[in-house]
Amino acid sequence: MIVTDDAIQQLNRDWREKDKPTDVLSWPQSEPGEPLTEQLGDVVISRDTAERQALARGWELEDELALLLVHGILHLLGHEDDTEAGSEIMKGVERRILGKPLDPLP
Repeated sequence: MIVTDDAIQQLNRDWREKDKPTDVLSWPQSEPGEPLTEQLGDVVISRDTAERQALARGWELEDELALLLVHGILHLLGHEDDTEAGSEIMKGVERRILGKPLDPLP
């Protein structure tokens, strides 16, 4: 789903107790350690944040939306980016999938 900053902020507040907008949220259909189901889960992207991030990277909006979708799906598959090691692994997978360098946001 693609939503506004206001909508994703509400989801972020309700589900993660973080009262601020974010770029992407995801919720798996299965619990950690359980087998994956046919439907991996839900991914919600803020178009407002994606537009700002695309502008900051000098990318097209579609490229940023693709990155955020891949990022959300990787979380559904069990990847994490809460640690430096996990973040580096996710970035490597994202680079391979998208076929382009992913420099940090300025």
